[in-house]
Amino acid sequence: MNLMHLKIDKSWSLFLDRDGVINERLPDDYIKSWDQFHFVEGSLEAIKIFTGVFGRIVVVSNQQGVGKGLMTETELALIHKEMHSAVNQAGGKIDKVYHSPFLASENHHSRKPSVGMGLMAKRDFNDIIFRKSVMVGDSFSDILFGKRLGMKTVFIGRPHKAREFPKLFDFVYPDLITFAASIEII
Repeated sequence: MNLMHLKIDKSWSLFLDRDGVINERLPDDYIKSWDQFHFVEGSLEAIKIFTGVFGRIVVVSNQQGVGKGLMTETELALIHKEMHSAVNQAGGKIDKVYHSPFLASENHHSRKPSVGMGLMAKRDFNDIIFRKSVMVGDSFSDILFGKRLGMKTVFIGRPHKAREFPKLFDFVYPDLITFAASIEII
């Protein structure tokens, strides 16, 4: 299954989750420093491909490790600065990284599946049109975030999860590079 019928071009925006999509997720833990951050195989190449297709690429990431006091905003900013640098070196770009440092129990409007980070991105980049956007994530909260904003959704993970909720996901791919390879440039 590919996205060719969507006619993706530079008028489209891409929203990416971070942990489990761009970088390896740490089971039952948080990425608290750059040395713990490891790109998922193929994700740098995928972002390079996306850079040639999408007009905007933003990252939206729940980071409650900050809210739990396990890392500071400064430490998180350093991780994102290094991530940007690595993406740029690989020939890709990320326009901006948005994060929500709040605990899940706080139900803050910026925390996915709430749409606050999407609205912040729209405020910063008025060329973002949600119906011409794709949200890529590996959790139900990522997909609900995209659906609530009227985006197309791509679930990164095992197909059996998608079969549990067939109407929730528009597309399912095992990883970011497989999704990127499926896009045909028009």
